[in-house]
Amino acid sequence: MIDMSGMRGVFFWGFLIVYGIVMIAISPHAVTLGGFFKGERKDGKPASLFLLTTSIFISWIFAKSVTNAANLGCEYGLVGGVAYATYWLCIPLAGFAIYRLRTKFLAKGLVSFLTKNYGIAAAFVFSLAILIRLFNEVWSNSSVVGGYYGESGSMYFIIAATLFTLITLAYAMWGGLRSSLVTDAVQTILFVVVLIGIAVWILPQHSFSDYMTSGTWSLDTGVDLLLVTVLQLFSYPFHDPVLTDRGFITEEKTMVKAFVVSGVLGFLAILLFSFIGIHAQLVGIPLSSNVPAAVGAATSMAAFFAMALMMIFAAGSTLDSTFSSLSKLAARDLPHIVNKDFGNKARVIGMGVMVLFAFVGNLPMLVGTSILAATTISGTMIMGLGPIFLLHGRVKPTKLGFHLCFWIGIVLGFAYSFAPGLVAGLAIGGGKSAVLLGVNLYGLIACTLAYVIPGLVAQAHDRKLGIEPDWKGLTKEELRARREAGLETVPDVNEVEPGYVGPGQGAQA
Repeated sequence: MIDMSGMRGVFFWGFLIVYGIVMIAISPHAVTLGGFFKGERKDGKPASLFLLTTSIFISWIFAKSVTNAANLGCEYGLVGGVAYATYWLCIPLAGFAIYRLRTKFLAKGLVSFLTKNYGIAAAFVFSLAILIRLFNEVWSNSSVVGGYYGESGSMYFIIAATLFTLITLAYAMWGGLRSSLVTDAVQTILFVVVLIGIAVWILPQHSFSDYMTSGTWSLDTGVDLLLVTVLQLFSYPFHDPVLTDRGFITEEKTMVKAFVVSGVLGFLAILLFSFIGIHAQLVGIPLSSNVPAAVGAATSMAAFFAMALMMIFAAGSTLDSTFSSLSKLAARDLPHIVNKDFGNKARVIGMGVMVLFAFVGNLPMLVGTSILAATTISGTMIMGLGPIFLLHGRVKPTKLGFHLCFWIGIVLGFAYSFAPGLVAGLAIGGGKSAVLLGVNLYGLIACTLAYVIPGLVAQAHDRKLGIEPDWKGLTKEELRARREAGLETVPDVNEVEPGYVGPGQGAQA
């Protein structure tokens, strides 16, 4: 660890302050209410393809994810890198799923979609699940940044993590989602430049074959984690509003393009960064909770600083998106479940929620919770979301099917996390992730059956009574007519939603 008390420390602290000043300076200073919650421009038009793509890309390059990629590369070699990078392929899957929900079922958001099709209780428990996810994002990203300034729990660690959180909070409150989109574009460019620089600097120290043969492709040496990732692809993206909120703010085709491109680029970026961990393995750097920092410290001051830059850019983009999603969930989505609208007050409520979670969201940071747990545990608990969103309309949607599917995943996830002995018999193989693999495989099968069977029973009952199905969404002819008419589910500048204040209607920050 670099000494943060001397001149080098002054340089590092100075950079963090300059970073904050720059992010606040480039953040939009006046946005409409639609800009604050939907990322719209002042004229009411949605975000561009470029802004949406860069925002999804960098927002999902979490600081904890970059660290996890290197850690797993160090532990399992190439197998670990591929296993973790595969998570990013759920972004295109989510894009196509949201496209189907928007076009065929005219969904305008996941919470409102659940309220309409599965009831208020379903929308509330789903909101609680994504609230936990957002809570995890606060501490896990600030912890990674703090780790470059001191050991976990140390004074410098806490000061750096807190200062970083306050900087991000400041510009997130300034412009909401619009600020997040704009700053994400800048953070993406800076991140990519630094990533390429690190790769060019460190990777040539070994041959290509050294990297390709660094792991063993067997269940007990990382393949079990790869299979866990593949299983979680079907549910993982739906509990992350940082991703799904962006699925409803632009035209449908623009959205799909952004999701596909950002997912593929994210996969490649994470895989490339896992090679830093493989490098650590090859040169004998011990596996730790923060391999990138260890590699940087073992290489040079410049390399350590470059690693810190990457983490700050990645963590900042995720944390500002987390704050904007928290504000939308609390000030818009949850109230709309019970037909409540706060109008222009929604912005103030949203900012208050940001401040609250900036404080309580960092409490786990003080006890040193594992950042890998924020991914694997939450991904297991929400395994029931995949069947709900992917199979909607394939069988009749039922409240019973939703809750059976959802709660089976929650129960199994809690059992794995807090009472592992209860699910130890589900283990597949003998690797570190053997039990996790078994829980996810058998759990996903159980969740799918729990969703499908009540729907099939309800269909049979309706058929017996001669009731025509009205839950299959728009027909092919209706879809074709909408496409020919150029209709989208994103409101245009002339459509006023409850609580929406467009250009020329005030709501300037």
